Amino acid sequence: MTATAHETRLYAGIDPYNYEALLSDAERTVLARLHAVLERDVKPLVNDYWDRAEFPDEIRQPLEALELMAPPELAGEPSALYKGFRMLELARTDVSVGVFYGAQATLFRNSILLGGSPEQVEELDAGVRSWATKGVFALTEPDHGSDVARGLETTARRDGDGWVISGAKRWIGGAEYADLITVVARDEADGQVKAFLVDRHADGVTVEKIQRKMALRIVNNGHITLDGVRVPESRRLQNVGSFKDVNRMLRSMRADVSWLATGAQAGAYEAAVRYTAARRQFGRPIAGYQLVQDKLATMLGNLTASLGMAVRLSQLQDAGGYRDADAALAKGWIARHTRETVALARELAGGNGITLDTDVARFFADAEAIYTFEGTNEINQLVVGRAITGISAFVG
Repeated sequence: MTATAHETRLYAGIDPYNYEALLSDAERTVLARLHAVLERDVKPLVNDYWDRAEFPDEIRQPLEALELMAPPELAGEPSALYKGFRMLELARTDVSVGVFYGAQATLFRNSILLGGSPEQVEELDAGVRSWATKGVFALTEPDHGSDVARGLETTARRDGDGWVISGAKRWIGGAEYADLITVVARDEADGQVKAFLVDRHADGVTVEKIQRKMALRIVNNGHITLDGVRVPESRRLQNVGSFKDVNRMLRSMRADVSWLATGAQAGAYEAAVRYTAARRQFGRPIAGYQLVQDKLATMLGNLTASLGMAVRLSQLQDAGGYRDADAALAKGWIARHTRETVALARELAGGNGITLDTDVARFFADAEAIYTFEGTNEINQLVVGRAITGISAFVG
């Protein structure tokens, strides 16, 4: 590869096998615009707001203005590969920024695209893409995460021409800022799982910010209480009639988290490379020492393998679908290796690695959240194991 070709690549430093070449020129143009905004307007703010555990308009507004969900350069619905690199770009700046964007662009939007009727999609999707309608997806409950398929306690009761929703949801990122909340609930009449678009400001809806978090500190994770909330039948997502339908949404969400974790590795790796080039000990940059280079090479190996899995998963999406086990394999493997990558970055920054100034502390802490959400490591392993053996090892 010539020096000129290397210099024109967006991801030359983090993508040695040039998976970027699979993107179209138009997709790369949009991603370059995103990168410029993140570098100029967002990155200088994240350490301060991470420390304060606040998500400011100064970060939100420039991202909303970019039209990343429906870029004018891209005709029709963007490819899964573009969406993956979009998440990588966001997360390499800051994981919380990626989670914020993904809550709208993946979790909430897909709940409508996959769960809504054609009429509901026609009514709502344009507003979601433009951020005129903000929303979140609420599945996890205070006492039910991994077992939520069977343990779901939030209920929906038919009442005349509408429904009454009662229960609680937890760890819902961005709930305070939402207009609509996709609430997954169990129908009292038939015991099946259904989904509803609940007005954030409806009577009976309370959102409390979860405090004292060690990760995702910029994200406003909410604890939602639903106390007899009335929802019209028109706001029931018509294509959700069982947890199998919800699982279709989770499959796409796990793919998004695979890219989020890959982006976290990219950000930690880039921070480590910068630090080791600038930090001098014993009269020379520490980047020139063998043990440091060994750690950097391990980090780049993890990142490159993770990027390869994420890219292939997106290709399977674009080709027409993939199995639950495909998404679970990628999410579980990448999240595990993200922990190693960010830990090595923290090691390479020494004592300075526990401060926000080197950037690695954010990635180190946020990797723990990635490791857990959208399926713990154990749950993802069992999904893959079931596909391998044809035998379910889930209990209960």
